[in-house]
Amino acid sequence: MSDVSLWQLACDGSAVPNPGRQGLAAVLRSPSGERHAQALAWPSSGCNNEAELRALMLGLAMAQAHGARQLQIQTDSSVLVDQLADGRIPTIQRLLPLLQEALNALAGFDQIQWLWVPRHRNAEADALARGVHGLGPKPGRAVGSKKKRRKL
Repeated sequence: MSDVSLWQLACDGSAVPNPGRQGLAAVLRSPSGERHAQALAWPSSGCNNEAELRALMLGLAMAQAHGARQLQIQTDSSVLVDQLADGRIPTIQRLLPLLQEALNALAGFDQIQWLWVPRHRNAEADALARGVHGLGPKPGRAVGSKKKRRKL
């Protein structure tokens, strides 16, 4: 795939609480660096995996509207990567209709690259998804920090 025509899409979804209100966000960058972002509150509640799928579809619609044909998708959702990129059998049966809808949308592109990243590397999309409900970015561990163990 030529980097000259590669668009980059970062997407993230949030559900607060989980399940709860869904926030969706997508940040699309053209090969020339032009940035397009969209965030919205989904009208119904759902789980975080549902929100991640809906955020992906929001981003795919944006990419199609801007004429993208080759796309690198950056996400912190292992569910998206496992079930859409790797083609694993879905373990969350109630998500099957959304997964199929996402697969149909992905088929509209010439090439797709998947890039799983930790949440702190998907910070812009995360902040936009949570921001639709007036929330700040989700706190995370600092890189290199260790979890404290509780003594029983």
